[in-house]
Amino acid sequence: MNPLDLFVTAAHAQAAPAASPGGAGIFDFALPLIFFVAIYFILLRPQMRRQKEHKTMVAALAKGDEIVTNGGIAGKILEIGDTFLTVEIAKGTEVKVQRQAVGMVLPKGTLKSA
Repeated sequence: MNPLDLFVTAAHAQAAPAASPGGAGIFDFALPLIFFVAIYFILLRPQMRRQKEHKTMVAALAKGDEIVTNGGIAGKILEIGDTFLTVEIAKGTEVKVQRQAVGMVLPKGTLKSA
């Protein structure tokens, strides 16, 4: 008998259980697929919908629309170009803004009431 047997128990090799053939394989494939589908419906699909709505809104801009830019500047559209808008933000004060910088279109008369 070894004197260390009193303090440390001897480790005995145990037989590993036999793996079931193909049983866990379906989960190995399905779990990443489930994660991808969840990410698609939670993150990607709503983002693509918002991009489509923004693109439609920017394409429908017209002279006289009251807008708010992404930077928070509110004004009325005076001129529309291919990539830029001329926006009146105060009497006699005009700025050029990129079309893509428009955050939202306000209802008519919103700026006069403010």
